[in-house]
Amino acid sequence: MTTVLPAGSGALHYSVTIYKGQNIRQNSWVSVTAFKRCMQKDLSWSHGVSKSLKTQRYNLSCYPFYASWKPSRTAVNSCLEDGSTKFFDFVVIGSGVAGLRYALEVAKHGSVAVITKAEPHESNTNYAQGGVSAVLCPLDSVENHMRDTIVAGAYLCDEETVRVVCTEGPDRIRELIAMGASFDHGEDGNLHLAREGGHSHHRIVHAADMTGREIERALLEAVVNDPNISMFQHHFAIDLLTSQDGSETVCHGVDTLNTETLEVVRFISKVTLLASGGAGHIYPTTTNPPVATGDGIAMAHRAEAVISNMEFVQFHPTALADDGLPIKPENSRENAFLITEAVRGDGGILYNLAKERFMPLYDEREELAPRDVVARSIDDQLKKRNEKYVLLDISHKPREQILAHFPNIAAECLKYGLDITSQPIPVVPAAHYMCGGVRAGLQGETNVSGLYVAGEVACTGLHGANRLASNSLLEALVFARRAVQPSIDHMSLSSFYVGPSSHWARPVMTSSLRSSVMDDILNVTKQVRKDLQSIMWEYVGIVRSTTRLESAEKKIYELESRWEKFLFQRGWEPTMVVLEACEMRNLFCCAKLVVSSALARHESRGLHYTIDFPHVEESMRLPTIILPCSTVNTTWSSRQLHKQPV
Repeated sequence: MTTVLPAGSGALHYSVTIYKGQNIRQNSWVSVTAFKRCMQKDLSWSHGVSKSLKTQRYNLSCYPFYASWKPSRTAVNSCLEDGSTKFFDFVVIGSGVAGLRYALEVAKHGSVAVITKAEPHESNTNYAQGGVSAVLCPLDSVENHMRDTIVAGAYLCDEETVRVVCTEGPDRIRELIAMGASFDHGEDGNLHLAREGGHSHHRIVHAADMTGREIERALLEAVVNDPNISMFQHHFAIDLLTSQDGSETVCHGVDTLNTETLEVVRFISKVTLLASGGAGHIYPTTTNPPVATGDGIAMAHRAEAVISNMEFVQFHPTALADDGLPIKPENSRENAFLITEAVRGDGGILYNLAKERFMPLYDEREELAPRDVVARSIDDQLKKRNEKYVLLDISHKPREQILAHFPNIAAECLKYGLDITSQPIPVVPAAHYMCGGVRAGLQGETNVSGLYVAGEVACTGLHGANRLASNSLLEALVFARRAVQPSIDHMSLSSFYVGPSSHWARPVMTSSLRSSVMDDILNVTKQVRKDLQSIMWEYVGIVRSTTRLESAEKKIYELESRWEKFLFQRGWEPTMVVLEACEMRNLFCCAKLVVSSALARHESRGLHYTIDFPHVEESMRLPTIILPCSTVNTTWSSRQLHKQPV
């Protein structure tokens, strides 16, 4: 029986972190009534997160392709351009599964700009190996999938959100197949369904161990052939453009930096979807690609969107440990190579370096326990034994089966002298997925009018305190689709912002700074990034304590202050932009959100484990909320730059 708090309950409480001035935090537990007084908006999970949008809810019913990718047309029929300012009905920030799926639907109703930080395929979607979970087997049920999701989420999931996602998931898979996505089939001709940790049934649809890449391929192919969609690659999103209409914040688009031409391009839109992914690079080792620097979460926070559950950072238990490879990589990786959950689902066994199987000591589900349990177990083994990695062994399975199910992993390991059909794989936990993010309602809406979110950047209530394996692509597909109709409704009632856009401070390049000064700034910023990542790993890792979290908060604040002082002493201006500095301020912002949320949770639940509060507390079974009443602090990294009154 599910014991998840009912959505919209008047008795529902939130863990709230309120900031008052610089580096002064007040933690409190407030009722929904007090929450409304602060926000003047109803933010219960399932009843929407924007007062204005809620009133409208009643009428809402390694592929060759990448090598040949060319940007689509730069103008479409209903797109207006004025120099460095472009006008679109819809702006999508991010080119992963959530952004592309949404773009293909709203393009039927208007012009769409897809803004992506690097190459169009460079997203977390492209690196997702395992698959998409969905109830497609007659022996399975929505109720089973819901139960597995809620158990893995440590009973912090929103039940209505879980039901919606698990119910609508199968149709989203069928849509992908109709669009040309090719998934593995069994000998009976039906989809081959794998099983992963935390799942009670086989329900993982996959394309070998490269599922995300296949989904990305199919979606990008459809996008490039859509005349209403324009792709703007190598455009870094700097800040959302917002205005204040009474008590309501309204989003009008985004400022971007073309990192190839070094030009600032402003996009004005009627609707903006934020689908920019997570923030894995706040840690030194992550499975995320280099683009995952928390830009969307930080931008949304600066735009006064509500942020939720940032303490729940999922560490994937099994990333390839380069230290244990027979042949070491010549250069350090920008992101760790993921060894999919499906290896354990297919019978992989974990051993320490003494060849002792250890998971039975920690959990009766052994290797099939949820990721938070497995990651903590590995972390405990490494600390107790003072070792750098553990071993994941699948070699007892038939060679043909291993190569058929995990060809990408087998090929990667073989490059470094490791044959996974006969040798165990050295693995270590790595930062993988943000379960928290920008708080979203059931239609992907936020408390900022005209701003929708989907994918890892969003906190929908599905994952709770820990994401169930292969639920991330599913959530992205479901919420990208659910955000479509309200976005169309909002677009049809909106017009382009016609006020003087010069009121928004225009970002400027650093051309006024000498090249030697810029070299110093970039070198220092590179080191500061490493220092922040070290602090996060040492003090805000898999196992935490109040003392260490407070130390992290102090160290991060001091590091950020020194960095900003260095910049401004050398002539930096608040409106100046360069990729490395903008990423750095977003990393600082997200790191502070994680630390502050972790300090507010006085229990151990799911991914948040603290030795000071080692048990689950029923009274704490509440989402953590960071209100937009004030920002994390008043530093350059956090303050709102692009807002003007209507």
